[in-house]
Amino acid sequence: MDRVYTPREANEGLPALRQQLERIREARQTILRAAERIRDQVAADGGGHEGKDYWEATALLKTEIEDLAARGILLRDPQTGLVDFPGEREGRPVYLCWRLGEDTVSFWHEVASGFAGRKPL
Repeated sequence: MDRVYTPREANEGLPALRQQLERIREARQTILRAAERIRDQVAADGGGHEGKDYWEATALLKTEIEDLAARGILLRDPQTGLVDFPGEREGRPVYLCWRLGEDTVSFWHEVASGFAGRKPL
């Protein structure tokens, strides 16, 4: 973990992160919707309009995920907007856990336990 967040630092970034995760969710849905249609059309015309939407959504998704990674934020589930911020608790590495719909970063879990091990801060 190169970057370590405090709960305050993680919470300060939530407004922008909410928007970013919505873009990720939308891009993912575009990719999933277009993928089947593209498979059917690729042999005939290279994917048509859905092909363009697919590639644009793929590029956006890649950019957004790379940005999260550069900030040390781990995207765990793009559909629910579940992310982990590297943090510390009692001198050991942990993850501060948050997902879309939650008001603040209010949970943490051990590095090895994941979402099922979430505990209130």
